[in-house]
Amino acid sequence: MEYLLASGVGLMTAAGVFLILRRHTFPVILGLALLSYAVNLFLFASGRVVIGMPPILTKDAAGYTDPLTQALVLTAIVISFGMSAVIVMMALGAFLETGHDRIDTHDGRTEDGGAGD
Repeated sequence: MEYLLASGVGLMTAAGVFLILRRHTFPVILGLALLSYAVNLFLFASGRVVIGMPPILTKDAAGYTDPLTQALVLTAIVISFGMSAVIVMMALGAFLETGHDRIDTHDGRTEDGGAGD
């Protein structure tokens, strides 16, 4: 189970970083979303992934799972949703103003002076 979670965090982080380094806004937004999912999974896994255990330690329970990390993940989900909405609106505004979604140029032209795609 730990290997699966670690692999999932690693793959989502690698894919998120790869997408953030693209030249268009949509892959950057997807990359940020993947990075936030990877962080959420990492936080969730750090709080003892135990199936069938209560979140609060009682006298008759054999163990417990940490409720703090679950609360942190729920908070992070809300924050990442709000962040994604703001970034999408900024990208849409930039696209409507410039007519393209490239993020590496200021006026839509490439470095050699030609028109961008």
